[in-house]
Amino acid sequence: MAMSCRYAAQRCAQQLRTASRVRPATLSVATQRMARRHNSTEAAVDPKISTIVDQISQLTLLETASLVSTLKTRLNIPDLPVGGFAAAPAAGGAAAPAEAAEEEAPAAAAEKSLFTLKLVSFDTGSKPKVIKEIKNLLGLSLVDSKKFVESAPKVMKESVPKEEAEKIIATLKELGAVANME
Repeated sequence: MAMSCRYAAQRCAQQLRTASRVRPATLSVATQRMARRHNSTEAAVDPKISTIVDQISQLTLLETASLVSTLKTRLNIPDLPVGGFAAAPAAGGAAAPAEAAEEEAPAAAAEKSLFTLKLVSFDTGSKPKVIKEIKNLLGLSLVDSKKFVESAPKVMKESVPKEEAEKIIATLKELGAVANME
C-alpha cells in the first residue's frame, strides 16, 4: 500500500513531536531544526488554498489551459511574449537619438508580432489527420486531441510568432482544416 507524501510527512512530524515530549534532552540538533521548520510552515498553509491546489492538480491538460485562459480574462492579465524582456530589441547605444526611438515605437505597436491561433473548422474526411496534427502541435494525448478537434472553433495556441503561425495554418489547410490568426 503506497502512502502519499503528505501523509508520510504528517506521520513523521507527529513522531517528532511525540519524541520531543518524551525525551526532550535526547533530540539531536538536526531533529530540532526539522521540527522547527515543520512548525513554522504549518501555520502558513491555509486549508482553503490546500483544497484549491488539490483540485487544480486533478485537472486534465485541457481543463488547466481553460482555467488559465479564464483567469487571464477575469483578472485582466495581459499575454506576455514567450521571450519576455530578453526578446525586446537591444538599445542602439547611449548615443542613439531619442527621436528615432519615438518613431520606432508607433511602428512596432502598429504591426502585431504575436498572434493567437484558432482552429475554426475541419473537413470531416480529414478528421484523423487533423487530430494527429493537433496532437503533435499541442502535445496532447490522442483522446484529448480528438475532444479538442471536435470542440472547434477553439483557440490552439496563444502568443505565437507570425512565421510559426503561418506555417501551422498552412499545414492545417493542407490537411483539410481551417485555422486563423487573431
